[in-house]
Amino acid sequence: MTEAQIYDALTEVFQDVFDDDAIRLTAATTAADVPGWDSQAHVNLVVAAEMRFGVRFRTAELESLHNVGDFVNLIASKQQGAR
Repeated sequence: MTEAQIYDALTEVFQDVFDDDAIRLTAATTAADVPGWDSQAHVNLVVAAEMRFGVRFRTAELESLHNVGDFVNLIASKQQGAR
């Protein structure tokens, strides 16, 4: 997947998890930018992203994320490693 395709698919994941079709992600998006993004929602996001992208995340990888751009980069690296 291209970076743009990952952003599009991840946006759909966020919209589904938060039940909000108005969510638009950028590389700089953080939990503070999305109403309702708490620890429970974070777990739901991770699980939904794993299912959507066919990857698994380690806890250490997730702890190093600071924004959606970091998450997109992690997803892209996981997908490249799966090839």
